[in-house]
Amino acid sequence: MFSKTTFKFLDELAANNDREWFQANKPRYESLVREPALEFISAMGPALEKFAPHFRADPRKMGGSLMRVFRDTRFSRDKTPYKTNIGIQFRHELGKDVHAPGFYLHVANDGCFLGAGCWHPESDALGRIRDLIVENPDRWQALLKERKFATHWALAGDSLTRPPRGYAVDHPAIADLKRKDFIALAALSANEVTSPGLVKLAATRFAVAAPLMEFLCTAQGVQY
Repeated sequence: MFSKTTFKFLDELAANNDREWFQANKPRYESLVREPALEFISAMGPALEKFAPHFRADPRKMGGSLMRVFRDTRFSRDKTPYKTNIGIQFRHELGKDVHAPGFYLHVANDGCFLGAGCWHPESDALGRIRDLIVENPDRWQALLKERKFATHWALAGDSLTRPPRGYAVDHPAIADLKRKDFIALAALSANEVTSPGLVKLAATRFAVAAPLMEFLCTAQGVQY
């Protein structure tokens, strides 16, 4: 699937991030990025069925699990047109965008990782997650402290500087109630990304994060 030449291509794209270079090297993008990414997505489908049957591995070239290579530059000072990473999301079947609960693979020269959770959930969804933590603090703490999860995964993302309005400032989980993202990350090495065992490794790590995903799905009122 992915190879050392995949990383080399991403490095060259970062150094030549313009449309003329990309069009001239599009066959390399197809063979080194898109094709191995779609192969990985297809292989993850049966694996997800075993522990996350309501999450989808969609190997379409456009509009599926592989995220667009084109950057949204409308509100950014950085006007370079292309992403220099590979992003793959296995979204809940009811999810409409990247903010829905999902599993994620990130491949880039400055770091590779797996992700699980909700990134930048909308305010209503964010409130439901916080409320479920308040209602079930023991369950929340237990899933975070579970040995296999804590070995590989850690919560990440943005947080408020002050407690959110309506929540007790002395709540034992106040640090998590301040979160704006409910995502966990598990680091990967470049060797793991280029290994023939990537699908098995990703599936194993994702399965360990299943209690977190189930908690987030419960908060949104959808089946895990």
